[in-house]
Amino acid sequence: MELESVFETLNPAEAQLIRSRLEAAGLNPEVDPEIDPLCIEGFSLPSGGIQIKVPSDQAHDARAILDASEKAE
Repeated sequence: MELESVFETLNPAEAQLIRSRLEAAGLNPEVDPEIDPLCIEGFSLPSGGIQIKVPSDQAHDARAILDASEKAE
């Protein structure tokens, strides 16, 4: 199963919040990297920060959910 990135952040708490939103909508998100990126390489974030990825066939739905929640804020 190929995964597609639908959200990027430098904030681990925000990444977990987005993951929770997508799970609540019935999708299968993954946080990449799974480990806390603040503990890597002496507290430096990996290039690209934290990505939320979903199976490719769920990417359109995930983006729609994230766009809708962004517009509501």
